[in-house]
Amino acid sequence: MPFIHFRRTSLLVAALIAALTVAVWSQHQTTPLTVPPADRSGLGTAPTDEDEASARLAHDMAKKANAERHTALKNDTEKLLKLAVELKADVDKSNENLLSVDVVKKAEEIEKLAHSVKDKMKGPN
Repeated sequence: MPFIHFRRTSLLVAALIAALTVAVWSQHQTTPLTVPPADRSGLGTAPTDEDEASARLAHDMAKKANAERHTALKNDTEKLLKLAVELKADVDKSNENLLSVDVVKKAEEIEKLAHSVKDKMKGPN
């Protein structure tokens, strides 16, 4: 019975990695963030240099945050893939009567990392 659980876990991890890879790839090809223009109190007035500078700064900060999030996603998915490959190798080495505590811990670590990646994909909102 425990072997079936680990086999099911391995299949779940493989499916999760595939889904995360597709999600990260699609995130990479999304449109850039746009920053809405600042609220101007005067009607028909031209934007000031200060308005343009603050809009540019906000856009640059959003772009930098998005790039940092993307880098973290790439690093986490690479680690997730590495752990999943290690888990599969460990499960392949075991038999139906012997399960390692390390295998269970690795599966839990994969689960936590996968949740972290999912939250990062959702973005700051």
